[in-house]
Amino acid sequence: MKIAALGVLSVWLIASSCTTASQARSVKPDTQRKGAPDFTLKDAEGRTVKLTDYKGKVVLLNFWATWCSPCAREIPWFVDLENQYKAKGFAIVGVSLDEDGWDVVKPYVGKMKINYRVLLGNDMVAQQYGGVENLPTSFMLDRNGRIASVHVGLVSKSDYVEDIEQLLAK
Repeated sequence: MKIAALGVLSVWLIASSCTTASQARSVKPDTQRKGAPDFTLKDAEGRTVKLTDYKGKVVLLNFWATWCSPCAREIPWFVDLENQYKAKGFAIVGVSLDEDGWDVVKPYVGKMKINYRVLLGNDMVAQQYGGVENLPTSFMLDRNGRIASVHVGLVSKSDYVEDIEQLLAK
């Protein structure tokens, strides 16, 4: 009898933890979103870019580096997502945290055929976003510039698609 009860309890705990995990990945309700910190950084052409330039768009703000293998894995996904959703009001902004700067980032952008805006980040911007410690770290921003979800580490492309489609539908 005790073994059967433990089995039922185990199944219930596993099922409830799976629900919690999927809820943690979902987009936050409007009332729980906070504004993304604004920043001003330079792109590869030396143009000044502010995050507020993207207000009105759904933005995937991705912190990455050229030496990060999970980052390299998701870049082709982002290239596809930029192509697929750009016309619907979506943009990707990649913030490189490479210490060697544009000398390593520019050739890497060309090699990976990155089609979205890449900026060179710094410690101050990383700290504004909670001290980005793990790469990749991505923030999904709604059209009002509020953080709707956060993805730390490599997550599936379908997680990004789910967030993008949910945010574009609003």
